[in-house]
Amino acid sequence: MGMYNKRFVYFICLVSAMGGLLFGYDWVVIGGAKPFYELYFGIADKPVMQGLAMSVALLGCLIGAMVAGMMADRYGRKPLLLVSAFIFLSSAYATGAFSEFNWFLVARFLGGIGIGIASGLSPMYIAEVAPASVRGRLVSLNQLTIVLGILGAQIANWQIADPIPDTFTPADICMSWNGQMGWRWMFWGAAFPAAAFLILACFIPESPRWLAMNGKVNIAREVLNHIGGGTYADEELSRMTQTAGDKQEKGGLKLLFSRPFRRVLTLGVIVAVFQQWCGTNVIFNYAQEIFQSAGYSLGDVLFNIVVTGIANVVFTVVAIYTVDRLGRRSLMLLGAGGLGGIYLILGTCYFFQVSGFFMVVLVVLAIACYAMSLGPITWVLLAEIFPNRVRAVAMATATFALWLGSFTLTYTFPLLNHALGSYGTFWIYSAICVAGFVYFLRTLPETKGKSLENLEEILVGNQKN
Repeated sequence: MGMYNKRFVYFICLVSAMGGLLFGYDWVVIGGAKPFYELYFGIADKPVMQGLAMSVALLGCLIGAMVAGMMADRYGRKPLLLVSAFIFLSSAYATGAFSEFNWFLVARFLGGIGIGIASGLSPMYIAEVAPASVRGRLVSLNQLTIVLGILGAQIANWQIADPIPDTFTPADICMSWNGQMGWRWMFWGAAFPAAAFLILACFIPESPRWLAMNGKVNIAREVLNHIGGGTYADEELSRMTQTAGDKQEKGGLKLLFSRPFRRVLTLGVIVAVFQQWCGTNVIFNYAQEIFQSAGYSLGDVLFNIVVTGIANVVFTVVAIYTVDRLGRRSLMLLGAGGLGGIYLILGTCYFFQVSGFFMVVLVVLAIACYAMSLGPITWVLLAEIFPNRVRAVAMATATFALWLGSFTLTYTFPLLNHALGSYGTFWIYSAICVAGFVYFLRTLPETKGKSLENLEEILVGNQKN
């Protein structure tokens, strides 16, 4: 379909994608606040407490991701977007306000629940309202807002923190403005976009596919009519009713794990976990260690981290313009194959103790390759491939798997790095990427330009009987 109400469609998709912006900001902001709140709470020499502060949000993500699936099927997509916006706003304020470490952890856990809900729900909502011809581009907007949120957190941390003189001791840093108030403002920075998200989300419609699945066909027709006109609304509703099946049979994990849907669920889970296990998020989480092992001072490292953030944004924009032209399959193959080669070279450079500018180039190349392929396209595929009846719970299951993949990647990197060295670790990531390339080459279908109902026929239609 060529003609649609661009202003309306882009408005509702951008509002939903604000969940991605807050997801990106909340995920990364803690890295800049870490040196200061650790001194404030007296945990700078307590590795267990440090690890808990960094990872408790991930536990919230896992819970938020699974709760989102059940709740979105029962109550709709829009109420859950509003809930995630409220959680982001509450968490942003509370994390910066508390002066007791246990309450700080509770606030971070709450923020993780918001991330878990938004990470799956925002791309799913966009996929359900977007016309098929531009669905890839619009779902990729969610990834663009995530990387803008990451860059925003990096810039906010850099701008909020006062310069620290080299002569300062940890006690001096703790008593400085950074140690007392600066880290609080880093977390409070998320409250402003969270408030905007909460207000704007009141003005977007419910997903027409959820409305149709729940018997509210007339309201679904109104939304679809607003998106693309009367003919478009009739065509989309006709497709939706053909794939709706038994209304009593929608939702549920039991249906999701039944034989017809098992294959597509397996594909979704592997796509989700691979996005993490390909190793690129290690570069963001451990950028300081990676650049320092390549021979850079701490001052240079901070600049290099901003460079990686900019590369992430620029090449996500490239993905937005290529996803509906080149297609999802070719970009996933490009990402897996490209990263496999880059990691092989990166590991070899570590093995021969190469340092300096060339290492930064390789890291930026890896981020660029990921940002124009696996980063956004994973979310596009997850939002597209699941049938209407099980989309919310399937998306939640795949998102849960993605966050488990994120946890195992982040947790195992220091262990692998210690046991095998940086070169061995990146060679392992290279092997994982090659395995992913072979899997996608054999099993991943092309989804561009097809309606969600067409995709259901392709992916599960031949297994229903």
